[in-house]
Parts: sequence; C-alpha cells; structure tokens
Amino acid sequence: MKPYKVLLTNSIFEAPAARIAEVAEVIIAADQRPETLVEAAADVDVIVVRAWLPPSVIDRAPRLRGFVRHGAGIDFIPVEAASQHGIAVANVPGGNAISVAEYALGQMLSLTHRLTEADQTLRTEGWAATKALSDGTVELTGRRLGIVGIGEIGRALARMAHFGLQMSVSAYRPSMAPVAEYIDMVSLDTLFEESDVIVVACPLNDHTRGMVDRDLISKMKPDAMLVNVARGAIIDEAALIDALRNRSIRGAALDVFTTQPLPADSPLLALDNVVVSGHIAGMTHESMLRMGHKTADQVIQLLQGQMPEHLCNVEARAAIEARLRSLT
Repeated sequence: MKPYKVLLTNSIFEAPAARIAEVAEVIIAADQRPETLVEAAADVDVIVVRAWLPPSVIDRAPRLRGFVRHGAGIDFIPVEAASQHGIAVANVPGGNAISVAEYALGQMLSLTHRLTEADQTLRTEGWAATKALSDGTVELTGRRLGIVGIGEIGRALARMAHFGLQMSVSAYRPSMAPVAEYIDMVSLDTLFEESDVIVVACPLNDHTRGMVDRDLISKMKPDAMLVNVARGAIIDEAALIDALRNRSIRGAALDVFTTQPLPADSPLLALDNVVVSGHIAGMTHESMLRMGHKTADQVIQLLQGQMPEHLCNVEARAAIEARLRSLT
C-alpha cells in the first residue's frame, strides 16, 4: 500500500501521471460533477485540479495538503477556504502560454480572412459563393492589437503579433507597469476605442468579473474583433451577443463562455460572425506535457512536506507550513 492518495479531477498525460503513481495511489474522478469530486476527495493528500471544486471538498479531505492547478487560472479552486485551513494552492504559470497565444493569433487570422466561413461555404454552397467571401476579408499586418491582461500569454501574443505581423500593440493591466518598448500601456477605454483586434487574456477575479461590459463593447470600432481566451465571465455575454447580432462589431472568437459546456441553445451558435470552441486554446501536446510535469513536480513536493514551487496563496504560508509539518 502506498502511503499517499492523489486525486486527479481529470486525467493528465501518462508520463507525469506515472511519476505521481510512483509515490502515491492515483485516483481519477469518474466525472467532473461537484458532488462526484467531493465524494472522490475522501482522505486524499493532494488534488490535481482541472475542474471546478466547491469549498465543501475541504471538509471531505482532512489530510489534504494542497491543490495543484494543472494550468494557470486558480478560479476553479476555493482559495479562501484553503488559506483558512492552511492548505496550499499552487499552479503552473506560463505552461500553456505559447499554445494559447498561437490559438489567439490563429483565430485573429480566421476572423480577418473568414477562414471558417470559407470552409463551410465551399462545402454547402460551392466554389463561386466561397470566392465572393473575399470581398469582406482584411489583412492583420499593420493593424492595432489590444491585449487585456499582459501576463505570460499576453506577452507571448504581443511578440508574435508585433515581430511576426508588424502589428502595433496596446495592453492594459491595473498596475499600468511597462512591459516592453513595443507595447503601449493604455487605459481600458482607450484600448477598446483604438484597437482593431482585442484579445482578452487576463485572469478571472473580483476585479475582472464582468469587466468587459456593454459600455466597453460599445466603444469598439465597427470593424473591430474580439477574441476571448481567458474566462467567459469576464465579458458580459448578453452585451456581446447584441453587438454581434447588430453587426456593431465585425466578429468574435470565443473559447470560453459564461456557462460551460456551452448550451446547445446558446444564441452564439446561431450567429455567423462568431467562431466558437470548447475551452481548448491551451490544450496542445506540448503544453499538456509541460503542465503535467510541472504539476507532478509540485504534487511530489507537497507529499514530501515541502512548499510547492509556484505557491499562489502566499499570504497563508505560515499556516501552510504548520499544516505540512503536522501531516508529514
């Protein structure tokens, strides 16, 4: 019998999972419903998080040392409750930054060159109808990209767009601290007023929830485009749907939504100026392998009584250290 148990809310790549299995019994949740995850968390030592967890999971797991997010965003984890109990919250910052940035750039090109429309039109209406779509295509080169949130993903995208497509780049973050000489730090209002393409790449928190509201969307240029690779709740989805329906903006590409999975009756699915996907921007072979191994590193650190490399709830460090000592 192995002395530790680790719960995976979802499966991860085989190689990092095998590393964890060398030191602990690995349990993979049967599904991602909150009640299933709470039940599966009984007496586990670490939880690897790829699905939303309710605070009640902590009551179910008295031996819990930490949550390790297989990714960057920690909004799936009850961070406040974890800190109160001295439970570590760790993540893998930047592990999928290149993948998400490439996805965003790909969707920018898809929107400007109407690539998805061209594919669907050729299949259903034929060659001539597809050729007619070219009347509405534009180039990205030389246009202005606005990035909301200039962390690892935003910086990777800025490099690709500026050096690859000679785009001008503006960015917003609350601190307004400069990032690079080719990135103009501007207010959120200015970014929405001046950008040809806007990419939302910031974390979801109390400051950003609902931040891209009806007023901000109304400031966009009529031919501007919006790409969301962050979290659905950052954008007022109803306001965005109205803007797309009214053609007051050119289009949008969305990988995340207010409700996930995206309901089959979502109005977004009936619009021809939006491209949708199912929260896959960061899921390439390379990124999943990187995130898996960095996740495994931190799971093993916690099981050895060590602080995880990328501790997020640093304000609770003393309580976490005390809990680790008591459980080791």
